[in-house]
Amino acid sequence: MESRVLSRAAILSSLPHLRKLPRESAANASLVSVKAIGSVADGGNLIWGRQLRPALCSPALKKEVVLLRPCLAAASSPAEGSDSAGEAKVAPVGFFEKYPALVTGFFFFMWYFLNVIFNILNKKIYNYFPYPYFVSVIHLFVGVVYCLVSWTVGLPKRAPIDSNLLKLLIPVAVCHALGHVTSNVSFAAVAVSFTHTIKALEPFFNASASQFILGQSIPITLWLSLAPVVLGVAMASLTELSFNWTGFISAMISNISFTYRSIYSKKAMTDMDSTNIYAYISIIALIVCIPPAVILEGPTLLKHGFNDAIAKVGMVKFITDLFWVGMFYHLYNQVATNTLERVAPLTHAVGNVLKRVFVIVFSILVFGNKISTQTGIGTAIAIAGVAIYSLIKARMEEEKRQAKAA
Repeated sequence: MESRVLSRAAILSSLPHLRKLPRESAANASLVSVKAIGSVADGGNLIWGRQLRPALCSPALKKEVVLLRPCLAAASSPAEGSDSAGEAKVAPVGFFEKYPALVTGFFFFMWYFLNVIFNILNKKIYNYFPYPYFVSVIHLFVGVVYCLVSWTVGLPKRAPIDSNLLKLLIPVAVCHALGHVTSNVSFAAVAVSFTHTIKALEPFFNASASQFILGQSIPITLWLSLAPVVLGVAMASLTELSFNWTGFISAMISNISFTYRSIYSKKAMTDMDSTNIYAYISIIALIVCIPPAVILEGPTLLKHGFNDAIAKVGMVKFITDLFWVGMFYHLYNQVATNTLERVAPLTHAVGNVLKRVFVIVFSILVFGNKISTQTGIGTAIAIAGVAIYSLIKARMEEEKRQAKAA
């Protein structure tokens, strides 16, 4: 009996796949796994400003350890409740990996929902508190506080910034601040739907800047697709019931500002994640927006602006409205950035066009703005032109990406 046991032990020990993995080998395998996922962690998808946890196991580790599935840390002994000795429980697939389409759809929904709520609440505030410079500062201030709190708790971890990166981000932030303020001036002066119709001209300004400032060749097909955009905006402007020059010019300045923001953004491409970049841009933009608000609206606000608003809606509603409009502004921008990181350029283009349609339709329904037949037709033509332009440009970018990959 004793000799039989010894002989079986000898046979079992001779089998290579049943021997324990040496500590050094296991450690090396773990290091391989960390290095393999390092690139994913550095540029991974972001959810509400947080990075998704990368896969815990490496294919290299799986190949080396045959019996321990899916990785060393997941193996369980019979004492821990495995069904049979020597078998390991397979780690469950996470929800984000199992249903990526549902997650992306949820991001689009939140992007549109937050954007619509922001526009509606923003316009309601202007109906009893028409001070767009101060409200713009509140938008950025609430967002900056949100970012500082997020950094404090480590969600996400604050990325370091140096003087060189700061120099690159300052022009982007200045253009962001100017575009944001002028957009709010337009929102306060005219109907939300009309401001968004004018802002549909932004692709035209982008194409013009690329052609005449950056020296990039724009295909004739892109220029032709912009013709209905210009025509539609012109038709809508001629018969818009809420038209005034302050709202129109401010929206046009906003288009130009955001065009230059996109130009400077290309020069400021860094390895920093979008959540941290947007946080730094918000901080700089806040600093830029405070002086004009104090100079242009400060005396009026102190004299009767705050008192009039409080008399109309009360102190509590006034403060809560300002807080929530700032929160929705920051969240919709942050979720939009995170959403666009998850999708292809073509989906991005379609999503942007649909977002503008949602905002225009909901603003008309909520505020009951009366629009003429010509304004409605012009708005539809402009949005259709933006859609065609976005689809053509997205296809061109995808072809360039595939050509580089090949």
